[in-house]
Amino acid sequence: MRVIVLGGGVVGVTTAYQLQKDGHEVVVLDRQSVTAGETSWGNAGMVAPGHSFVWSSPKAPMTLLKSLVQKDQALRFKFSTDPRLYTWSWLFLLECTAEKARRNTLLKHRLAAYSQSILQEVIREDPVDYDRNDRGIIYFHRSQEALDRGVAQMKLLESDGQIIKVLTRDEVIRLDPSLASAKDEIVGAIHCPTDETGDPAKFTRLLSAKVAARGGVIMTDTHIRGIETSGDKVTGVRTDKGSVHGDAYVLALGSYSPILARQIGIRLPIYPVKGYSLTIPIEDCPRPPNVAAVDEHNLVAFSRFGDRIRVTATAEFAGYDTGHKPSDFAFMKRVTQELYPDGGNYDRAEMWAGLRPMTPNNLPFFGRKKYQNLFLNTGHGHIGWTMSHGSARITADLVGGRTPAIPMDGLTAP
Repeated sequence: MRVIVLGGGVVGVTTAYQLQKDGHEVVVLDRQSVTAGETSWGNAGMVAPGHSFVWSSPKAPMTLLKSLVQKDQALRFKFSTDPRLYTWSWLFLLECTAEKARRNTLLKHRLAAYSQSILQEVIREDPVDYDRNDRGIIYFHRSQEALDRGVAQMKLLESDGQIIKVLTRDEVIRLDPSLASAKDEIVGAIHCPTDETGDPAKFTRLLSAKVAARGGVIMTDTHIRGIETSGDKVTGVRTDKGSVHGDAYVLALGSYSPILARQIGIRLPIYPVKGYSLTIPIEDCPRPPNVAAVDEHNLVAFSRFGDRIRVTATAEFAGYDTGHKPSDFAFMKRVTQELYPDGGNYDRAEMWAGLRPMTPNNLPFFGRKKYQNLFLNTGHGHIGWTMSHGSARITADLVGGRTPAIPMDGLTAP
């Protein structure tokens, strides 16, 4: 079959790769000049099943309420004239019960762990140099009470197969000596040794080159104008370069998926949540981080990509605005400098803001909705890089009429 993939981020390109692996002819459409030009460029780069806890938890409503007056909250809500924000927010609040949070977290972890196994299969069969670091991720805490809560919470993922190790302060420093100057600030940590990191944009671009070398078509600088339908089938995609036709279509446009889907009568409860990142050159600095870490008190994440450090923080409900100013990064920069004072050239940090495609329960959507040959692969939220490979394999299986390797309950659009 000829399959048209709408979206050239990590989700779209990995989907094209898996489809091509199954023998399909693939075409990828993306409005940016290169693949991975939006959310896949600036994220934390963590392939982290150990970070599968959903945001829609019993604590979330109070956090969002506090954010209206306290600007230092990691999860921020802003009032808007967009009615879709309030519809989505109501659906989000309905998911914020202990029972639903537990169920959704386990579903998310199942997908994340499966996805990591597919990633590892891909790089075994088709090596890609993307600054991979497989030394795990350190989730550290600044008080004993917080560490105890974190360990208790992590038992849920441990029950689903996640390997965890509880580290003392000294064990944290032995694992990553670059944190030595911040030793007094760290009480202990949870180490997920099977979590890993790598540059998702670098991976996506190298993988898209492989797809193209094998006969796939990567159409960048291509703006999608609409979807053409006839009866219960999609017949083409209108772009600024003309219509593109195929036998099947995959919607993988992240935060922009619901905008296009609305044009053909499909409602997807996906809303953009804005995230911020800094990319800091290491240059000749002597003590950059060697192991990825998350400061659980400040909710700031750190990954090393070769000669760069990627720092991410903040989730802001601000619609489709990707604008930013230096003050938006001041807190995360300060935290990073305090933890890694000799880690990088902070004066040359590159600032970025992008959109995470969030669903109310933090689970992506797969499968067909309304049209026989239109397949969803969208709504991956804040760990799209983690879930992308498994999502791609699931989508390829569905397109090919096969049953995916993991159960699909809770993973289809309402």
